[in-house]
Amino acid sequence: MAIVQKEKLTRDLIISLFIYSLPVVAILLYFKLTNNVVSTSHITLPPFLEFAQPVFQNIRTWGLIVFMIVLGIIEFTAGLYDDEWTGEERKIDIVSFLAPKLILPPVIAFFSLNALPYLLPNAANSLSWVPFWGGFFLIAIADDLTQYWYHRLHHQVPFLWRFHRTHHSAPYMGMAMASRQNFIYTIFFSQIYLTATLTYLGLGLPALFVLVIKSFITLGAHSSIAWDKPFYKYKVLHPIAWVLERLISTPATHHAHHADTSGDGVGHFKGNFGNMFFIWDVIFGTGLITRKFPESYGMKSYKQEEWYAQFLWPIFKSKKEGSALADGVLSVPLKPKPVEEPIEQTPVLEQA
Repeated sequence: MAIVQKEKLTRDLIISLFIYSLPVVAILLYFKLTNNVVSTSHITLPPFLEFAQPVFQNIRTWGLIVFMIVLGIIEFTAGLYDDEWTGEERKIDIVSFLAPKLILPPVIAFFSLNALPYLLPNAANSLSWVPFWGGFFLIAIADDLTQYWYHRLHHQVPFLWRFHRTHHSAPYMGMAMASRQNFIYTIFFSQIYLTATLTYLGLGLPALFVLVIKSFITLGAHSSIAWDKPFYKYKVLHPIAWVLERLISTPATHHAHHADTSGDGVGHFKGNFGNMFFIWDVIFGTGLITRKFPESYGMKSYKQEEWYAQFLWPIFKSKKEGSALADGVLSVPLKPKPVEEPIEQTPVLEQA
């Protein structure tokens, strides 16, 4: 079994390297076929997108936050949290929502202004010759495929799982828990630095568009508003549904990832790792599409751990006996447990 899983992992990594190279090859082929001079700056929006630049810039600064707040109000007004957003849940969601807004900007600014000039001297804007479409696909693929692996490994490596379990402890789905993560998971979010590096190299404009589009898709996938249901209900929309659910994360596919069990044929917390693009799960065989929604979410053994333990583990430990975040708990079991056991004991390497 271990040999088979190792072979699958090796194959998936080789495929990933090939996918990473595709936009690079496409950009170089474009210049070769059009006989363009590489030194000429091409990072400008296509004419049909120029009107959207100020819109995207506003969304990046304050518009996205407004969208998240409005979405949250709609969810609460519709009663979509089933009165489960209480106590420690409310605290960890609010802290996880606000902290990145305060922590990440200075971290990224330091990385961009100090680390990158040192690591990549004289490389600033060196990719400004790349056309907008090339930069867009380069960043979209590099960013999201990297996050797919970051996410997948946090489910398959027992030690890493405890840095991600906070996101899966919520017994509900909704905008309020979309950013619910341990701060170490957030700080080391690999694609943050990848995108910052590409921006430093001169791809800031396409990076902005990728960020905004990805934010809308991921918020929509986490939301308790099942916007994809009409595509499954009406037969005329089935062809669109078939494409959507294989291309991007939808509420149905991502809710399945947050289910508290995989024994009902709907829940799939051992897969559906895609963040913006679901196609990674299709390519690597980690996806499950049912067009159904789980009956319950989170971890069955969740003990309402303190917000600071969930957000700041291992600096602070949980006082709840038996919690994976409690003091003295060194690892989670390497062998899978029966279906009725908690999700936190299932993300192991053998289940990739």
